[in-house]
Amino acid sequence: MSLKRAFDVVAASLLLLFLLPAYALISAAIALDSPGPILFRQQRTGRHGRIFNIYKFRSMTVAEPGVSASHATRDDARVTRVGKFLRETSLDEVPQLLNVLRGEMALVGPRPHAVEHDRHYAAILPNYDRRFAVRPGLTGLAQIQGLRGEIHDITSMARRVDADVLYASHWSFPGDLAIMIRTVPLLLARVNAY
Repeated sequence: MSLKRAFDVVAASLLLLFLLPAYALISAAIALDSPGPILFRQQRTGRHGRIFNIYKFRSMTVAEPGVSASHATRDDARVTRVGKFLRETSLDEVPQLLNVLRGEMALVGPRPHAVEHDRHYAAILPNYDRRFAVRPGLTGLAQIQGLRGEIHDITSMARRVDADVLYASHWSFPGDLAIMIRTVPLLLARVNAY
């Protein structure tokens, strides 16, 4: 087991135990706020192009089957009241610690997009698939560079992908630690989170 994977397993396990009471409160709040499941699952592309189901706390109204995925936008009407808070604080992402334990994700890596978005952007951006050389992460280089949030145009995604590819090409354990440390103030400031 690599140092990165060992660290991910230990840290994700400890975080899950620590956040267990918060899980219960968030689950109750979601159930009381709007109808639908507590957890949201969606297919994402992982390392080497493997498809997996990502877990999140549901923060939006439930989409009808067959409805195409669209990026969240500022003041998105699909976001529930509890969901707004979860998204602003990134608490909706906490269940992805389960994906980390399952080996589908890492604590640090390129943020995974919906499979539909992967297909779309891979056809437009020549280096897009290079992000799949590493496991997707809860946070990454793109996030600490301020490239989080709504995708306004192809340039927005291209800049995000460039950061992801740079991370995948130059990964280091100290670099991961630095990204995690720099993520904390961004979470507290709720930068581009909606």
